[in-house]
Amino acid sequence: MKLTIVSNYINHHQIPMANALYQKLGADFAFIQTSPMEEDRVRMGWGNEVRSIPYLKLYYEECERCARLIMDSDIVVFGGVEDEGYIKPRLNAGKIVIRASERLYREGQWKSVSPRGRKKKYEDHTRYADAPVYLLCHGAYVASDFALVHAYPDKKFVWGYFPAVNTYNLDTLFFRKLHYDQNGTPEVRILWAGRFLKLKHPEYAIKVAKYLKQQGISFHLHMVGGGELEEQLKASVTSSGLERQVTFHGFQPPQNVRRFMEESDIFLFTSNYLEGWGAVLNESMNSACAVVAGHGIGAVPFLIKHGQNGLVYKNGNFREFREQVLMLCKDSGLRKRLGTNAYRTMAGEWNPQEAADRLHRFCEGLLAGKVEPETQGPLSPAPLIAPREGYAYTRMHAHDR
Repeated sequence: MKLTIVSNYINHHQIPMANALYQKLGADFAFIQTSPMEEDRVRMGWGNEVRSIPYLKLYYEECERCARLIMDSDIVVFGGVEDEGYIKPRLNAGKIVIRASERLYREGQWKSVSPRGRKKKYEDHTRYADAPVYLLCHGAYVASDFALVHAYPDKKFVWGYFPAVNTYNLDTLFFRKLHYDQNGTPEVRILWAGRFLKLKHPEYAIKVAKYLKQQGISFHLHMVGGGELEEQLKASVTSSGLERQVTFHGFQPPQNVRRFMEESDIFLFTSNYLEGWGAVLNESMNSACAVVAGHGIGAVPFLIKHGQNGLVYKNGNFREFREQVLMLCKDSGLRKRLGTNAYRTMAGEWNPQEAADRLHRFCEGLLAGKVEPETQGPLSPAPLIAPREGYAYTRMHAHDR
């Protein structure tokens, strides 16, 4: 089987699964990158290993060779590329295509009524309803978005991103999470990591730090990242007298972010619906953090079982968010239980080797003329969850997923 993945660029969230597919398929696997990586992501350390990847092809340097590879492969997984021209010849030839997509309507499903938008969606998606075209849903609300345009009926599957999953001795890992303040009092270490953008709501972390201080909690909040809200956040820390409780670390390379996660008790994931997936959730769960996350984030309904391997608050409900953080700060046993189960979720279903195995099985089934989904987890049938229903979904299905 010759399998090719086509995406705008490869990054450290995609490389582990791609490596696993390369180990299975050797020269029959390729990853085509259509665009150079953005400079800000290169500065964050995402592009360092690109030139040494044996299966990576750069469309903008070898366009004719890559175009032939897209046409000649048995199966092509296509996603993250706005220009449909890369995949149109293969679609028009009726060959198997697996699309991988985040949401169509992150800013609101009301946008699906736009006549111009519907025409574009029909041309790119709906017209292939009966063709051998399948959809991998990078997030819990993707299937619902595509259902609005009647695309890929009964051909939408759970998917996501699969950053590297590290193996830990959990006793050793939890020992690394033990911290004490200057008086020898146990101190809860809290982490927020990402770009300081409005959609990610980093101000929630500063506001909850102020609340925890008022409640007499011994804690330290580490803010990793930077961006347009940085000065505003730092000013808020100063005005609230939180200089001893909050440290800003700036942007860090991926391996350093993982180290922060490994040494943290609680991870705060505060983005809104504009966060299509959110691979920091995979990484923090793998690091056995007790996660508090907003329900609008694409990865949350797929990965978190509320009360079992993390806590989910309703998007925009700061009061619920702060009470969940306070509860975790007061209950070390709950932190450890949620962190342990989070680690097991990543080590079990949601790791790059398992994803590669499942994708390989799925593709072999397609080539044999059969659609054979998994029963749960990656490549199981994607549920239709409207964003307004996501909060209830995390609770209703917490015990049967």
